[in-house]
Amino acid sequence: MYAFLAGVNLVTLLAYGYDKRRAIAGKGRVPEVVLHLAALLGGTPGALLAQGLFRHKTRKASFRLVFAGIILLQIALAFAYWRFVRGPQ
Repeated sequence: MYAFLAGVNLVTLLAYGYDKRRAIAGKGRVPEVVLHLAALLGGTPGALLAQGLFRHKTRKASFRLVFAGIILLQIALAFAYWRFVRGPQ
């Protein structure tokens, strides 16, 4: 599980960096749905790091709104897991 999370975060970071380079060059971009899917699969920390490092995808309101929704969903799922699946120890 840790290897998957490390891998998806690395891929997410690289996808953001690649998209930023393509944006600067005026070439074809990584679709936003791909960036969101990478975050949804567990790459949220990598996405947050990439947004800060590359100053990328930090202004577009619609992108930020969907990204915030992904973060809230992940928090809710983590809470539900610890509350209902793991239960009191």
